[in-house]
Amino acid sequence: MADTILVIAEQRQGKLHPQSWETLVAGQQLAEARKARLIGALAGKGITGPTEEFAAKKLDEMWGVEHNLLEHYTPDGYAAAFRQLVEQLRPVLVLLPHTYQVRDFAPKLAASFRRGLISDCVGFSQPAPGGSASGGDGGQTVFIRQMFQGKTNADVEPVGAPPHFITFQAGAFRGDQVKSGDQKAEVRRAEIKLDSGQIRTQPGELFREAKQAVDLTQAEIIVSVGRGIKAPENIEMAKKLAGLLGGELAASRPICDEGWLPMERQIGSSGQTVAPKLYLALGISGAIQHVVGMKGSRTVVAINKDAHAPIFEVADYGIVGDLFEVVPALIEALEKGSTS
Repeated sequence: MADTILVIAEQRQGKLHPQSWETLVAGQQLAEARKARLIGALAGKGITGPTEEFAAKKLDEMWGVEHNLLEHYTPDGYAAAFRQLVEQLRPVLVLLPHTYQVRDFAPKLAASFRRGLISDCVGFSQPAPGGSASGGDGGQTVFIRQMFQGKTNADVEPVGAPPHFITFQAGAFRGDQVKSGDQKAEVRRAEIKLDSGQIRTQPGELFREAKQAVDLTQAEIIVSVGRGIKAPENIEMAKKLAGLLGGELAASRPICDEGWLPMERQIGSSGQTVAPKLYLALGISGAIQHVVGMKGSRTVVAINKDAHAPIFEVADYGIVGDLFEVVPALIEALEKGSTS
């Protein structure tokens, strides 16, 4: 009998979180490598829309986990509900996006099965058939995690009986590469039992890192500044460029450490991990601590006076030049284009 892989997606207020698509891409690739069945799941109340949307992708089945007590997210409710679903479906792997919400309930879910959680993975490798112990036709899957602020990778192999719980870092897989199914997957409703006594916490406002914080993981275009911006008053130029592009302003750690921009706009190993369609790096050298936070970007454009800056190693397009000459020219061109 083929293994089963379960992808737990995330929705908020009836809208699928973008990282759910990235995790589904990982699930599709793993299912293909392991010749496994792929099942999706979504929890909440009144989630017909996002459930049907997810079911349109390449899946064998889609499960809606609905209950009145799941209308608002709580770690107790989600962990209890998904525990019942996992017990019913008996998957080998349970894949989740590494979001704030998942970080809250996934350890509790894994611990309820007395299993570990391999979190914040950036990829996986699949041995050839017959190469390792468990794992169906393709051998045991090895998951890749970054260590020491991205300076090295660790190969982590889950041990013991399934299920094994895995979360994937934002940008580890490209959500736009998700495959659609030949036909919509069958949508099934999970029969779960919850009572209010199991919910020990009361839901509050949606979590944010800080007051008025921006979630850069949702941005499709990011203009990011580094030491090359030289002074805080020069950030206004980058902000204007971001506005003309319809994007968000971000920065490397030194800029935030200086207080020139709030910490909520920091990209990197100690900030946010992003994967926008366009990442414009202005005066950023490209230290590994910064690169690990934006390497999943679809297109990277770097502007730096130093032709040997490490940022050019990950850039799709590079301009060796003074950003104080290049950026005003870009702004001028964009302004002309908007008025023509």
